[in-house]
Amino acid sequence: MSSDVFSKDEKYRILSFTKLEPIAVVGGHGATLVDMEGKEYLDCFAGISVVNAGHCPPKVVKAVQDQAGKLIHYGPYVYHSPVVTELAERLAAISPKGLVKTFFGNSGAEANETAMKLAKKFTKKQEMVALECSFHGRTVGTLSITGQSKRRRYDMGPYLSGVSFCTAAYCYRCPFEKEYPSCGVLCARRLEDIINYHSSDNVAGLIAEPIMGEGGIIVPPKEYFPIMKKILDAHGSLLIVDEVQSGYGRTGKMFGIEHYDVKPDILTMGKGIAAGFPLSACIARSDVGDSLQPGDHLSTFGGNPVCCAAAIANLDIFKEDKLVEGSAKKGKYLVKMFRELMEKHPFIGDVRGKGLMVGVELVKDRKTKAPATEETNKLKEGMRKKGVLVGTGGVKANVMRFQPPLVITTKELDHAVEVMGEELGKIEKGAA
Repeated sequence: MSSDVFSKDEKYRILSFTKLEPIAVVGGHGATLVDMEGKEYLDCFAGISVVNAGHCPPKVVKAVQDQAGKLIHYGPYVYHSPVVTELAERLAAISPKGLVKTFFGNSGAEANETAMKLAKKFTKKQEMVALECSFHGRTVGTLSITGQSKRRRYDMGPYLSGVSFCTAAYCYRCPFEKEYPSCGVLCARRLEDIINYHSSDNVAGLIAEPIMGEGGIIVPPKEYFPIMKKILDAHGSLLIVDEVQSGYGRTGKMFGIEHYDVKPDILTMGKGIAAGFPLSACIARSDVGDSLQPGDHLSTFGGNPVCCAAAIANLDIFKEDKLVEGSAKKGKYLVKMFRELMEKHPFIGDVRGKGLMVGVELVKDRKTKAPATEETNKLKEGMRKKGVLVGTGGVKANVMRFQPPLVITTKELDHAVEVMGEELGKIEKGAA
């Protein structure tokens, strides 16, 4: 029974989370999860934006079974592996132009650690700039470049020095109290001052999520990254884009940075790369990638052949089933549905997103924008009880995050929106 699993987890596992959902998952297919009692759930969070091609796609399952029967581990910094080489070649083909050389790891945090090392080695500079509201991982290094105090717990420091933070393009809660486009995208232009006044002008690079996930699905205006790239180039600094959550078709493009007219110098990916298997990648320009010397950076399990086989099959599914194009189309439909819901429910303060990376920010009052944090948790719980799983997040913990598998159907999206509307109505009635 599920209750047995819950009690044993309390006894035997280190649970560094607020709480786990009271579900013991044993199966999944498409956009559906199944618990121990056989109850089905519509998964609108995709295992935190991981299973973009759906749960257990048959082509990936077969590729994993075939590879596991041949070779499971080989020692990535000792020998060559054809399957790993093939994936590296495939990633160079789908990544933004100019990104060619890949280092494989196991997690998004590991990919971002690699990116920081590469930037420092190549530029011979030691400082980093990140964004307020950002999230890049939970290692000491990646927490150091995460712009959220709730993530950077004081009792786990000290964190890395030499990190400055620039303003995120959180238009709904602009810290300058301006409105786009009359603001002139001041948040991006502020990077010049950050480098001049907050650093010693020794910045190796800026790391940024094209669209923030944990920060609350924050979508910058089109000018944001081009302005920043021009400033970075003038200072001899690199642009690192963290596509761990926004990559792999999530935003209606293969990578989120493709919505902006810029070429990154380094790009990191994870989560959706291998359909649920632990794999990440850091891909860079050839000259940047060649800056690492033997022994500078290694990973015992990075580029595991079984995970790479899963990633190759995953890419085949993306191409054959046109998942990126589908994400763009379904995302526009989902945003439209949520904005229609917004007209009926005053708790919804903002709807934003690209592709199937959509955030619905809940507020107690649209004028004051007071975060409806408690109501957000109630809404998530109410939807779960009705069989719909969603994520929550945002720097004020008041954003409903809809990041379902890209294979989700329009009918399933309709159901999710309908359930959300029903539960919002209950919460609003109770608050009246």
